[in-house]
Amino acid sequence: MTIKKPEFKKKIVSKSKQKNDYPPMYKVILHNDDYTSMDFVIEILTTVFGKSFNHAFQIMLNIHKQGRDVCGLFIYEIAETKINTVHSLARDKGYPLKSTMEKE
Repeated sequence: MTIKKPEFKKKIVSKSKQKNDYPPMYKVILHNDDYTSMDFVIEILTTVFGKSFNHAFQIMLNIHKQGRDVCGLFIYEIAETKINTVHSLARDKGYPLKSTMEKE
């Protein structure tokens, strides 16, 4: 009498992401208003977004002239955190500075 060993079929299921399968990116945008000072916008751009003074100054001018400008490109969670930080800092200083995000 021969004892048969059970056969196991190996099935490998792989759902790994491909190298070019990156999370979607979001543009964080600052909007112009009639109350927030230009100095405060530059401060936000340098501290929250890590821009140099010269780059922050140029973005601030774009916001002032065009009504809005992109401050950075981030994954959703980081963009959301940046927006919340901007709103918190602006609220603490009494400014109505608005920040939004758009999917790229």
